[in-house]
Amino acid sequence: MIEAEREISEDLVRDLLRDQHPDLAALPIREVAGGWGNQMWRLGDELAVRMQRMDPNPDLQLKERRWLPTLASRLPLPIPVPVRDGTPSERFPKVWTVMTWVEGTPLDHGSITRSDHAADTLAAFLKALHAEAPAEAPHASDRGGHPKECMEGFEHFLRAVDLGHFAEDDIRAVWDDATAAPGWEGPRVWVHGDLHPANVVVAEGTLAGVVDFGALFAGDPAWDLAAAWVLLPAGGASRFFDSYVQADEAAVRRARGLAAMKSLFLMLMGQNGDRGLPGGKPNWGPAGRSALDRVLKGL
Repeated sequence: MIEAEREISEDLVRDLLRDQHPDLAALPIREVAGGWGNQMWRLGDELAVRMQRMDPNPDLQLKERRWLPTLASRLPLPIPVPVRDGTPSERFPKVWTVMTWVEGTPLDHGSITRSDHAADTLAAFLKALHAEAPAEAPHASDRGGHPKECMEGFEHFLRAVDLGHFAEDDIRAVWDDATAAPGWEGPRVWVHGDLHPANVVVAEGTLAGVVDFGALFAGDPAWDLAAAWVLLPAGGASRFFDSYVQADEAAVRRARGLAAMKSLFLMLMGQNGDRGLPGGKPNWGPAGRSALDRVLKGL
């Protein structure tokens, strides 16, 4: 991680722009806190440079370049849209992309105070996103399958996390119900795949944008429906599903189990952050615990 951080600096970003997009090189550049697979740098007021960092290959950014311009035109919330491609070079042997900047505060550093508005906004966004995808749309990689295909990940998170006051049996009951639910039988639809508090932004107490589509795939929408518990305050999930409408009972069961697993992941990342481990995110722990509490209470 230290070596990866040394590779990327303001001077490097500006030099790369001078080489490949000189018309943008004079704009102000400032680092954006956070990021793991990619590092973000603000470029002026309206753009950002997304630098491949810990991701082992360029496929995630290349996927965003291919599909986000098409998706953005029909989505009701802003998403980052690639506008310039950066190619690997001797100075920086990885891909980088100039994208539109999505204004707002990441939810892991902000809060939702207008719960009903946020639930309706998330439902509208996902209804628009979850359209049937073309045959050439990407398949899921390390996520996207039925919960029963994710047993190893769930067990790893459950063993690694300090559960505190949460009862393991209660968590397993939600997960077991999800793994017993029928699978998705509809068409492959577009799925963000990684909706958690660092990948949405808020403004004026409600959702204002969605970012980081590196996990984008076509498949089961339950992976996104889990966000009803992971992102929204208590009571938001019920409002969300009333507004989203098109989720059947099996999808809700799968989504709730996936929300439990995502909550454990957030708790683990927070735990790692508290211990100073690479990739840890201290402020993700409270978000994960709150989400798991909502999942177990069915809120």
